[in-house]
Order: sequence, then C-alpha cells, then structure tokens
Amino acid sequence: MAISSDEVRRIAALANLELDRSTESLRERLRSILDHVALLDELDVADVSPTSFGCGDAQRVREDEVRPSLSAERAVENAPDPAAGHFRVPRVVER
Repeated sequence: MAISSDEVRRIAALANLELDRSTESLRERLRSILDHVALLDELDVADVSPTSFGCGDAQRVREDEVRPSLSAERAVENAPDPAAGHFRVPRVVER
C-alpha cells in the first residue's frame, strides 16, 4: 500500500513524534506494516462469529481468594537497602 511523505508527517504529528529531515525510512516501514495488515482482507471470515476473546475460556479471570502472603520483613530481607519494611530505591525525580 502506498503512503506519501505528507501522510507520514501527518501521522507523526498525530503521534506527537518529531521527525528528522528524511521521512523515507519511516514511510517504508509504515508501508510494510500496512501491507501486512492488508493481508487480513484476504481471509475468509464469513463463518467466524464475532468474539471479544480470541482464546475462548483461556482468558477468564480466576476468582479472588484470600491466601497467605509474605510479611513486609520477609519480602525485603534480601533487598540491598531495606528501610523500615520498605524497599529503598535511588531518587529518580528531581526536586
């Protein structure tokens, strides 16, 4: 499926992406993706009923049940720098 450089720039703007000068590489990748998606149009799905789960019952959520868990002390006993039952981690947010 053909895609123009203008369409690539429009898609990039919608996705809040900054592009360098050349859109050719991205244009080719998008074309390849669209070609793969277009292959789905060739599938005969006339006898396939719509479904919200592709795997039948495999994705059903189990019932919640209360089970024993680790204590806070046990959970952090192998942590490199535990503090009062919590994991101490390096600061990643600047003040």
